[in-house]
Amino acid sequence: MIRMFIAVAFLCSLGQASPRLPIEDTSTVHSAQLAQEVRNEFLHAWTAYKKYAWAHDGLKPLSTSYYDWYTAPLYMSILDALDTMILMGLKEEADTTREFLATHLSFDHDIYVKNFEITIRMLGGLLSSYQLTGDERLLKLADDLGTRLLPVFKSPTGIPYVDVNLKTGAVRNTRTTPGEVGTLLVEFGTLSKLTGKPVYYNTAKNAVQQIYNRRSSIGLVGTWIDAETGQWLDTDSHLSACIDSYYEYMVKCKILFGDQDFARMWDSSIVAVNTYLAHETVSGLWYGHADMNTGTRTKTWFGALDAFFPAVLALSGDVKTAARLQESCFTMWNTYGIEPEQFDYVRMEAPADPKWRRFFLNPEIMESAYYLYQYTKDPRYQRMGKVFFEDLKRYCRTDNGYAELKNVVSKEKNDRMESYFLAETLKYLYLLFAPPETLDFRNTIFNTEAHPIRRTWQ
Repeated sequence: MIRMFIAVAFLCSLGQASPRLPIEDTSTVHSAQLAQEVRNEFLHAWTAYKKYAWAHDGLKPLSTSYYDWYTAPLYMSILDALDTMILMGLKEEADTTREFLATHLSFDHDIYVKNFEITIRMLGGLLSSYQLTGDERLLKLADDLGTRLLPVFKSPTGIPYVDVNLKTGAVRNTRTTPGEVGTLLVEFGTLSKLTGKPVYYNTAKNAVQQIYNRRSSIGLVGTWIDAETGQWLDTDSHLSACIDSYYEYMVKCKILFGDQDFARMWDSSIVAVNTYLAHETVSGLWYGHADMNTGTRTKTWFGALDAFFPAVLALSGDVKTAARLQESCFTMWNTYGIEPEQFDYVRMEAPADPKWRRFFLNPEIMESAYYLYQYTKDPRYQRMGKVFFEDLKRYCRTDNGYAELKNVVSKEKNDRMESYFLAETLKYLYLLFAPPETLDFRNTIFNTEAHPIRRTWQ
């Protein structure tokens, strides 16, 4: 396994904060203690949310206020956090939270919502919490939501529109991405299996196939596509935002549903990804950007969202490549003591534009450490997790929850704590240190919002 080897002198020449040496293989990780510490930090963030943002979608930790995505709050943080509480053994808190959702959550609102985000956060959260609790009210809510989202797929191509009105079924916004289209079937497919309604599975699967069928002659997809015409609007190909989980769900749907169409899609796609996006450099293995039609490299960028890919590689069976890529992810993290939105892996720095130097409390690098630990039992990945956890506390913790960073160099905070911090970031960190019986990893598929789904159907 590759070890970090960037020289201290080189990092100092970039004018960054004091870099850290690689984690020592002989260091001891007290996993039970760390699991409890992560649990405590979840309670710290959750308590702040309850105090200042209850019944709203998210917390603004610096101003001790709240934000909502739409004119009607959908309790996004509450639902996203529920299965994390259950896994952490916070039974009383989870029971109270579940009862609130079962008696207060409604989707009967005259609002346009973003199908992708509502699917992964809300539909995924309802399905996982239903499986963990057996509360039929949650499945009924999931079925109601699924019905309200279905009109989004009624485009001439079968590629979903971006937004749908929950009350009227009206749709809008044709400019979409492979990620938004391809990251729906874990949720819609599970809803189909649990309710016996094939329309959910068939509709969401067709949408993925429509993107796959429009891949280029060399097997890559672009960043933006028009849902009505099926024409590509941007031919930049990569593993980052807008594409990332399109690949993730190929592997997960193959496993969760036993659907061999997704096995074929993945086998074809990973060849193209490894041929045109993978990039061996002096600092290790990375995956950059390329033109989807020619394969010509366009950017040597890899970022916080790309750090999901070691987990997917491990899940697909390629643990060796996953381990190498995770070392590169760890290098990116340690360059600033926390990872940027984008990282130029040739220049070994974040691009100068401040928007690429942000950190949104992302979970992906923790997710990959968790997967690799599950497959290898190498304590190195727990030591990585300890570094991630300590840095989150050092730079992002506030008196009232956790805050994003406007800039990973200056560490200036931003007044927002997204719901996925509770659903994903702290969950993956907790599971990395928690006892094995906390969750049956080998028989669980996490949706892209880290909501655990089990194949409970034949």
